[in-house]
Amino acid sequence: MKPKASPEDVELFRKTVGKVKPVQQDRAVPAPAPRRRAVRARLTHAARLAALEDGIAGATSDPMVESDAVLSHRRPGVPESVLRKLRRGEYPVEGELDLHGLTLAQAKEALREFFTDALVRRARCVRIIHGKGMRSGNRGPVLKSAVNAVLRKTSAVLAYVSARPADGGTGAVYVLLSQSP
Repeated sequence: MKPKASPEDVELFRKTVGKVKPVQQDRAVPAPAPRRRAVRARLTHAARLAALEDGIAGATSDPMVESDAVLSHRRPGVPESVLRKLRRGEYPVEGELDLHGLTLAQAKEALREFFTDALVRRARCVRIIHGKGMRSGNRGPVLKSAVNAVLRKTSAVLAYVSARPADGGTGAVYVLLSQSP
């Protein structure tokens, strides 16, 4: 049961509000129509993880890159401005993987686990430290070449660029991941 207002409270309210005139309205205002979201194809989480697995497992004959080569790639449809922002380090890094000291097989497994976790956490930007391959001898930068190939083949990767010098330079990459469910 609602408590009744005292006569003093009612008088104070009337004095504060002043004279009021009831509004005569003969029609109701319709509610705005709900906005429709753009329809686009979305992969299920399982399909994205399967595509990730295919990208990592499929990278067997990786083209070699030079140790000081700058890596840069964006998927069709990703604006150049996104790549520029990524290059400048404007996306906050939400995860990091260091592949130093791993064999090629270990690095690919670590990449698979890292991307799976990043996709589950819905991370937007991550950094992968692959090194420059200075200890790879005549083979060149094995891990850097493998990371480059895997990232190009992984559908969840929208773009990637070599990191700023303070974050590893040509020995690391910033990776921008898709946010689709």
